[in-house]
Amino acid sequence: MKILLFGKGGQVGWELQRALLPLGELVAVGSESKDLSGDFSQPEEIARTIQSVRPDIIVNAAAHTAVDKAESEPDFARTLNATTPGVIARAAAASGAWLMHYSTDYVFDGSGTAPWTEDSPTGPLSVYGRTKFEGEQAIRESGCKHIIFRTSWVYGARGGNFAKTMLRLAQERERLTVINDQFGAPAGADLLADLTGIVLRTALSRSEVSGTYHAAPAGETTWHGYATHVIEFARRAGLAIKVQPAAIEAVPTSSFPSPAKRPGNSRLNTSKLRNTFNVTLPDWRIGVDRMLTEILER
Repeated sequence: MKILLFGKGGQVGWELQRALLPLGELVAVGSESKDLSGDFSQPEEIARTIQSVRPDIIVNAAAHTAVDKAESEPDFARTLNATTPGVIARAAAASGAWLMHYSTDYVFDGSGTAPWTEDSPTGPLSVYGRTKFEGEQAIRESGCKHIIFRTSWVYGARGGNFAKTMLRLAQERERLTVINDQFGAPAGADLLADLTGIVLRTALSRSEVSGTYHAAPAGETTWHGYATHVIEFARRAGLAIKVQPAAIEAVPTSSFPSPAKRPGNSRLNTSKLRNTFNVTLPDWRIGVDRMLTEILER
């Protein structure tokens, strides 16, 4: 069994390098790889990489994820998020390989309060959301065997993330303002990687599971609730925190204007994933606490 991983340097890609190893021989490439191209701005080079490796499974953890920047470079975002995934999907269809791909809650318009199901009407509000949805469509239209994970608020212990930003600001400032009208669940890169391994193991013997699944931890919070949890965990762990709990102010999204519009409702219904693959999804706090423990002990 040979697995080709694109995007090895990202948060999810980094964890996938660990989680995919038990499945077979892993070939991991990134945008800076020299022997095999992982540059998603060059779709034809990506196609050549696939032809060279001839994998049984292709895992695509590469994407244009700079949500605001995508508004000013839509063509580049479309190449990375839609055109190149389409090239990969067609190559997978031609060879009979499985394709694992990651998408986002940004394919929805963020309205209402009900968790989105895989069949909910889409309505992306941003270039990022539109191009990610176009990538999904290209994969489905290719006819390849595929698993698409839609997820939300991804973080990892490696690299920058919201929690690390909050910890830094909480040590520097006596007052913070954090958005409280966007709802979702922070998804750990390690959880997504582990779920990928479980799902692919099943998919190899059950082609009927091909399709789109929502993958996110249990529970929900807001960015304000997320920040408060992170800061109080760090305070209990002995970190020198300046900001007091009452000084973490909850504010609406309108307080932080940005080029890309964010969805207010990023809740994802994960019943299909849990029932199809018999998996249990932990509460979001468990993964966040584990990540915090890791970074605070460094």
